[in-house]
Amino acid sequence: MRRLTPEEAEHFIRENTALLAPPHVPEICLHLADEAHDLWQRTEEELEEIGLPPPFWAFAWAGGQGLARHVLDHPAIVRGRRVLDFATGSGLVAIAACKAGAASVHAADTDPFTLCACRLNAAANGVSFTTTTEDLIKTTPDAEVILAGDVFYDREMSAAVSNWFSILAETGKTVLVGDPGRSYLPTDRLERIAEYQVPVTRALEDAEVKRTTVWRFA
Repeated sequence: MRRLTPEEAEHFIRENTALLAPPHVPEICLHLADEAHDLWQRTEEELEEIGLPPPFWAFAWAGGQGLARHVLDHPAIVRGRRVLDFATGSGLVAIAACKAGAASVHAADTDPFTLCACRLNAAANGVSFTTTTEDLIKTTPDAEVILAGDVFYDREMSAAVSNWFSILAETGKTVLVGDPGRSYLPTDRLERIAEYQVPVTRALEDAEVKRTTVWRFA
């Protein structure tokens, strides 16, 4: 089977997703996979065979939904400020920041397929933001607010992100994360800001509703 290239991403995304509103953020629509799409059924081995990294961008994860909800409900967090959406995936949180009045939004994710997913999703919501696949960990981003949904699921990555976020917070940047209780969440470094009950799918999670917390790095 011929392997997909990032240049073919738009056709692949359009064929394997539909424009859907995440249940906790109905103001936003995203190209998402569901039970009706072939992408939902493919195994990790099948995805690897066609050259597609795990398609995190094709699902609205609980942490991102909770954080996006919080940004939309409290727009003063980002209004008129430069925002970085780290590990953006579908671009959900970046879109929420745009809608909430951020001066600029930059979305980062090392998966090259997210660039196309973000572009399609931004267009579907009438917003625009810049994107990068650069690994920003340990850098000093040109942003006043750093947002991250659902990034503490891997031990090694979580340790690196936690240390980086702590440093950024110490320099005066606002660092907010949305998390539904992932294994490697560094709660000792965090201040609880808000809590949401986020509907999800059992195919991705262990429950139909995930209690999701928005935290601030202190």
